[in-house]
Amino acid sequence: MREKASDCQLLPDSSPARAFPKLELRSLLLRSFLLLLALSSLNTEHWLLNTSLAAAPKRPNILLIYADDQSYKTVGCYPESWPWVRTPNIDRLAAAGVRFHAAYLGAWCMPSRAAMLTGHHPHGVESMRMEGKYPASAYDPKQCPFWPAVFRQQGYHTAQIGKWHTGVDAGWGRDWDHQIVWNRPLHPENAGAYYERQIVARDGKEEWTDGYPADNYTQWSEDYIRGKTRAADKPWFLWLCYGSIHGPSKPAARHKGLYANAEVPVPKDIFPPRPGKPDYLNQTQAWAKGPDGTPIAGKSGETFGDTSGKQRQTFAGFVRQMNECVPAIDEGVGKLMAALKETGQLENTIVIYTADQGFGMGEHGFRTKLGPYDATYRSPLIIAMPGLTPAGKVCNTPANAPDLVATFAAQAGVKLPWATHGRDLTPLLRNPAAAWPHPCLYEFTGHHYGSSVAKLAKEEPDKAIYNNVPWYSVVVQDGWKLIHYLKPGTGDELYDLKADPDELTNRIAAPEAKERLAKLRVALKAELERTQAGFAANQ
Repeated sequence: MREKASDCQLLPDSSPARAFPKLELRSLLLRSFLLLLALSSLNTEHWLLNTSLAAAPKRPNILLIYADDQSYKTVGCYPESWPWVRTPNIDRLAAAGVRFHAAYLGAWCMPSRAAMLTGHHPHGVESMRMEGKYPASAYDPKQCPFWPAVFRQQGYHTAQIGKWHTGVDAGWGRDWDHQIVWNRPLHPENAGAYYERQIVARDGKEEWTDGYPADNYTQWSEDYIRGKTRAADKPWFLWLCYGSIHGPSKPAARHKGLYANAEVPVPKDIFPPRPGKPDYLNQTQAWAKGPDGTPIAGKSGETFGDTSGKQRQTFAGFVRQMNECVPAIDEGVGKLMAALKETGQLENTIVIYTADQGFGMGEHGFRTKLGPYDATYRSPLIIAMPGLTPAGKVCNTPANAPDLVATFAAQAGVKLPWATHGRDLTPLLRNPAAAWPHPCLYEFTGHHYGSSVAKLAKEEPDKAIYNNVPWYSVVVQDGWKLIHYLKPGTGDELYDLKADPDELTNRIAAPEAKERLAKLRVALKAELERTQAGFAANQ
């Protein structure tokens, strides 16, 4: 009898000598295939996840170095600087990044910082006000929030070191994780100690501090960068606010006499007459002729640092002394850059060097800020970060303080809960020659901020003046500048900055500039409307 056909199948000799039912074998093979497929899928997902994490951009650190009352003419890498000026570390930063030809951050210390902390021009900074003995001031944090608080909420460690001039509330614990601050509004009795013993609040606890302030600020900032006073697992933002080179402009002992023999040419319009310019310049005139015609310093209009009543200082001596305050800052920049490099943070840190505003050094008769001219208002601005900025390039497009705030937020990936007045400068950082259709707006509104600016401008325009300088709104675009004064009867100004960088010839009535003037008036009107100024540029 033939044996019934078996349901079993022998494996080849090369396999173990074992037999499996056909159905079981098929089932086992199917399960094995599905298991391999699942494992392959898990490995792929794991690889994709790791790749995604590796590719996620690391948020940059931001180091904002802020000098005080510093003209671009005191920075060696600016072609307008005196030929004997030496700022090797700042120049090295410019060689590594982008040097902006012009930045217009503020007319004086307080509005410049208010704009930098809010991203708004002064007319948009609500509740900020002078209150008490100068420089005492106040604001409501709910109406006037500062963006470093938002950076804190979204993962950044924030710090501010040095001078403070924006309300008695310096924001420690709300805006700043770490703060070592010389709070001038809180202590008017110590507010002139730019180069002396200072009352400093270290994370909310006050103490007297000896030493040269610029050197102290540098050391404290270096400690922060090296991780001694910050969280190690967070990206950081540090705002370093030097008090130099604000008057009375006392150089560090090691730098006194550094430029003693330097030749200082006298500006063309240090003395009147100034044809075509507004009459108020006769009220802000800060220089007188000595017996031999040498310019001698008169009253500057500065609340702190004006020593004209105590000493007879020549124009050349004044310029040399101002410049001798800069090396302490320059040395500080060198130490901070070295700290970034030594700690491996240089590649991931955006470094910005700038100043709250410029400072008139004889031009148009000034020995202060406040004026609408480049000499009195324009700040140096250098921005560098490997991979973001090309090396050694110049950007001829001007920037303002709100632009910087918008740029910081964009680079940090932080969404601010309010609209800034600025525009993200990232396209210009990547390509400084990129087309930029936007005008640059800046302004001067004295001690007034927020809606009080529009109220006074509309209801009492004759009072739109501070320290003999009428309030103004300015636009700069394509190498031209329009200055519009809010005080009636002052007379507007128009300058071709390429042909006339010293702003000596007012082109407001020039027939050949009529089309340019019309274009800039439209641009100014649009910028005031865009930023909700609440007042118009009356033509």
